Amino acid sequence: MSDSTMTNCAETCHDCADACMALIPHCLDHCAKNGHPVETEHINTLMDCAEICETTHNFIQRGSAHHAMACAACAAVCEACAKCCDALGIDDEPTRACAGACRTCAESCNAMA
Repeated sequence: MSDSTMTNCAETCHDCADACMALIPHCLDHCAKNGHPVETEHINTLMDCAEICETTHNFIQRGSAHHAMACAACAAVCEACAKCCDALGIDDEPTRACAGACRTCAESCNAMA
């Protein structure tokens, strides 16, 4: 793997983690404003995705020999998170941005796995 490929993957993981964490308060606010119950499964998926993305970022940054395994797990969780965002039916910029960041990260991690 080239250094630029690894750096790009680490950056997409970091960006995805940020997008997931930013979406959590947005989703909570959306539910509160619209009288909907909080989608606990979605919030947990966002938190799982942010955590695996940060972990994968750290594996790549420190040159862990196990980064490919972390990337495989990260890709799977990112794909699940993107699907979860789509299933919410909230068609706004923060939700689309998070789903897009998840897809980009999944693609990058799949290439590294």
